[in-house]
Amino acid sequence: MKLLVTGGLGFIGSNFVRWSLKKHPALRIVNLDLRTYAGNPANLKGMDGAARHRWVRGDIADPKTVAKAMRGVDAVVHFAAESHVDRSILDASAFLRTNVTGTQVLLDAARAAGVGRFVHVSTDEVYGSVERGESKEADPLLPNSPYAASKAASDLMVRAAFVTHEFPVLVTRCSNNFGPYQFPEKALPLMITNWLDGIPFPLYGDGLNIRDWVHVTDHCRGVDLVLRKGTPGEVYNIGGTASLTNKQLIERVRRIMGVPPTLVTPVPDRKGHDRRYAVDCSKLRRLGFRHETTFEEALRRTVAWYRANEAWWRPLKGRKDVKTYYKANYGFGGKR
Repeated sequence: MKLLVTGGLGFIGSNFVRWSLKKHPALRIVNLDLRTYAGNPANLKGMDGAARHRWVRGDIADPKTVAKAMRGVDAVVHFAAESHVDRSILDASAFLRTNVTGTQVLLDAARAAGVGRFVHVSTDEVYGSVERGESKEADPLLPNSPYAASKAASDLMVRAAFVTHEFPVLVTRCSNNFGPYQFPEKALPLMITNWLDGIPFPLYGDGLNIRDWVHVTDHCRGVDLVLRKGTPGEVYNIGGTASLTNKQLIERVRRIMGVPPTLVTPVPDRKGHDRRYAVDCSKLRRLGFRHETTFEEALRRTVAWYRANEAWWRPLKGRKDVKTYYKANYGFGGKR
């Protein structure tokens, strides 16, 4: 199989490229990635199967670039997205261009090229805040942030491609991912790397917002299963093994790292901050999916990875744009 992966230099995309090339020895991957601020070629350094991987630098919203990358492709797995909620609140324009227009450009090019399957990777945030129970795939989409709204819009464009053109699309909606190579603006890598430097972690509001956590490798396994066995036109939730308040997550990591509670600094709550996400994964389990990683084990491995890979994350946190972003949003940034 020749697979086009979009966003394969990002956190989840690069983990998927690594995992897939190791899992499937005959697989070839074309990796279309613009290398924006969160895309990092170092994410794929030293991976197995490198000879079967080709990175194409390009914008998914550029029809000519996408059409060229799509040549000879059997299937598409579409990860590329602007994904940080805080950034979407500051400026939503990039989210509309990449997440909505970019997805439509990919759909058009894939249909023109006769691609056999198209997996669109989305998020549980499209369901909005869930007071109780778990979101099912047929539930209404009620996004509350510009990021979530842009992903919901792209989900609907994918659905329209199936209904209108009978194009074989599939959608996955995952919960919060964590693991190696995650850009250190997201909660867990920010927490871990801040504490390695003795810098406080900014806790939004009362810290009682609840998230479901899935290790990135389990997410990759779920996406691969949907690619190979899922039913076109269907949506599949990919959830995790731990549902925790942000305070509970902090306590788990504090215990592993042995840091004092003084390294947690409350900050004003985020605008439109969803209180709780939870997804029902029974549909994916009917395809044969099982988690391979417990949350506690995966969390310890993740902390250990960031401890051992300072050379990967230190340059990212040292960038001027990242330090400016931290300062503007949390009131602190550089090493104390």
